[in-house]
Amino acid sequence: MTARPTVGVLGGLGPAATVDFMARLIASTPAPSDQEHLRLLVDHNPAVPNRHGTIAGRAAGVGPALAAMARGLERAGADVLVMVCNTAHAWEDDIRAAVTVPFLSIIDATVDALDAGGPRRIGVMAADGCLEAGLYQRALAARGCEPVLWRPPEQAAFMALVYRIKAGERGAELTAAMAALADSLAVQGAEALIAACTEIPLVLTPDDAPLPVFVSTDLLVSRTLAFAGIAQGAGDGALEESERDR
Repeated sequence: MTARPTVGVLGGLGPAATVDFMARLIASTPAPSDQEHLRLLVDHNPAVPNRHGTIAGRAAGVGPALAAMARGLERAGADVLVMVCNTAHAWEDDIRAAVTVPFLSIIDATVDALDAGGPRRIGVMAADGCLEAGLYQRALAARGCEPVLWRPPEQAAFMALVYRIKAGERGAELTAAMAALADSLAVQGAEALIAACTEIPLVLTPDDAPLPVFVSTDLLVSRTLAFAGIAQGAGDGALEESERDR
């Protein structure tokens, strides 16, 4: 068996989203035995300061915390790093500067999935800090796409949902509320959606949405497997549905 890279995961941002990423990675790996799965080193650190508050100037310390996590994972033997949080990619430069191993960006993995001749007006379902940092707006503009964003009341409603999901809530009510927010972007003229928050797929599947969905968690899974030289298996249901809809 060819040696495969050890993947270091900067996680806990939030906890359930990290576990979801790992479950999707395992489900998407064609491995008939334990030994053919990827080795994961996970720093599950929910103590990292609030990313949204830091970007808004109400907190500090995110960059040093993420850099320390990255260094620890590299010292532990990680050959490549991923981070299961879109907003935290505002500190991507801090992570890259702290290590010598590659870092796979969830932002790049997501926007790279957009077809050159595909939808151009992209609804960005993202949390406050991610939008305030302009992470997807810049990445989409660089590819000739126009981001479609929520109005302030819808953005506030989304953040309330995210914190309910982080608190462990699930169920039909949250799915319906998230689907309604997705629909509001379609009404504004979006032609496709980006699930640019790793809490979204915990309650919303592409079948629940009114438009094709590019799920950032699934696309980071795909990028991780591609880096490892692994052909993706059939377990990636959410991504498969979004690709069929395109």
